[in-house]
This record gives sequence, C-alpha cells and structure tokens, in this order.
Amino acid sequence: MPIAGSPKKLAQDVADGYLSFSPPMLRNYTPADIKLVLANLALVTRELRQEQIPLDDIMAVKMRNMKLSRMHQAEVVIRAYCQKKRIPI
Repeated sequence: MPIAGSPKKLAQDVADGYLSFSPPMLRNYTPADIKLVLANLALVTRELRQEQIPLDDIMAVKMRNMKLSRMHQAEVVIRAYCQKKRIPI
C-alpha cells in the first residue's frame, strides 16, 4: 500500500502525536515505503533539533522534547519491525 499524502507530513503527524506506528500498521507498507518514511522521520527530527528555543520557555522546551521522543520511538518501532521481518533498510 503506497503512502497516502506527503511522507514529510506523515513524519510531522508522528511528531505532533496524531499518528504512531505499530507492527500491524507497518505490514501494509512496502520496503521502499518504509525507507522513505525513515528518511522523512530523520529529516523532521533534524528540523526539530535546529529550532532555537529560549531556555526560559519551559513549555516550548517540553513540547520539543516530547516531539523528539515520539520521533525516536517511531524510528525504534520501524527498525525493530524491519529487523524481525528481515527487511534491509
């Protein structure tokens, strides 16, 4: 099943908490789609890390860290799925 919409938007939805990956959901994607999702997750993660947030804005720092945590968790789930199914990434 191809990715519906923009892969970058998919990665941004993961960061915002609107979407999370699970092994049953990943079963629908081809190995090329999974590679594309991983590349876009890395791209959005880099963009999040580039944001300059003042340290006294605690809520903004907390939101940024939550987004980074969601991105990392999604990457871990995808990589574990690929390792279990022996999909080269």
